[in-house]
Amino acid sequence: MSEKKVIPIGPYHPLQEEPEFFRLIVEGERVTELEIEIGYNHRGIEKIAESKHWDQVTFAVERICGICSSSHPFAYCLAVEDLLGINAPERANYIRMIIDELQRLHSHLLWLGLAGHFIGYNTVWMWAWKAREPILDLFELICGNRQNYAMLKIGGVRRDIKEETYPVIKKTIKELYPVLDMFKKVVNDDPVIGKRTRGVGILKKEEGVSLGVVGPTARASAIDVDVRRDDAYAFYNDINWSVITMEEGDIYAKIIVRVLEMFESCSIIEQCLTRISKGPIEVEVRDIPEGEGIGRVEAPRGECFHYVRSDGTNRPVRHKIRAPSFVNVPSNIVTVPGYTISDAALTLAAVDPCYCCTERCAAFTKTGQKVFTGEDLVKLSIEKTEKIKKEYGF
Repeated sequence: MSEKKVIPIGPYHPLQEEPEFFRLIVEGERVTELEIEIGYNHRGIEKIAESKHWDQVTFAVERICGICSSSHPFAYCLAVEDLLGINAPERANYIRMIIDELQRLHSHLLWLGLAGHFIGYNTVWMWAWKAREPILDLFELICGNRQNYAMLKIGGVRRDIKEETYPVIKKTIKELYPVLDMFKKVVNDDPVIGKRTRGVGILKKEEGVSLGVVGPTARASAIDVDVRRDDAYAFYNDINWSVITMEEGDIYAKIIVRVLEMFESCSIIEQCLTRISKGPIEVEVRDIPEGEGIGRVEAPRGECFHYVRSDGTNRPVRHKIRAPSFVNVPSNIVTVPGYTISDAALTLAAVDPCYCCTERCAAFTKTGQKVFTGEDLVKLSIEKTEKIKKEYGF
């Protein structure tokens, strides 16, 4: 039997755009175990939010992730609107949906290109990123920005989509369909992609349910979940679209789910442009009363969850964020072992991880200072919860 060795991937690695540490325990070329460490890039967004005005928080959470930078402000605004008991105007909701689905196209195309790059298939990388460019041009046309769109605000959206922009959006989406057809054909027919992805990194349905995975990672394992349908917001329950699922649970299934989801996003955008009518784009919000609210949206990687609590002042007293990668990344503990080292890198990337979204606090200590264990942090959390319950009379 081969001696067990440790191979580190990260926290700084050419395959990873952000720092995260994966410790592969291997026997020869075969991975037998995986350990994950996070905390290299924690920026304390939740704590920062407590020192910002309610409106300023929208811009702070938009910078949690540059790829899906409307998902976090969308979920945050829904949480505050839940607290207020209000809904954004009809036109604002359609604009939110258009921005959100354009973002899904942008994110999935970016991931598809990187997937091709990781396999060594740089032609797919160039094709996918070329197809992504018109989507970014649309964002620049609508919002003025290719990233961090600054469209969402509590009660609606910050700027309208001009009617003369509709034909440009429709033309861009129409021209994207044949490109997506090409990607679907390439993924289905190309032997290199098939050899590297079929039967690799399998996440079984029962494992996915146990780990609580979300988004394409879940749907590729026959877990039929999507917040847009299951806890419908905006007008997703009035639009005709389908939740894409596969049964295999491997890397190939994750690719197919994302490619087919792009067809659905194109259809949703086209329907929004058909249904959108003139009207206000925001509800005026002056004060935030005491209370709490939650917001859930289906980000490109899965459910994005925001919780806010107000004590009646002009800033949140508590803001809790859970991004999809926080639950998807741990699924690698069961999907990586049993495969080769070369497969491990692809499997880690298959969940489309966003480590900035994943990060939580990490303690860096000097000699002689107390080191908090996981049990210590749980104990502190319970004590804080009991304190809050007493303060609010629960």
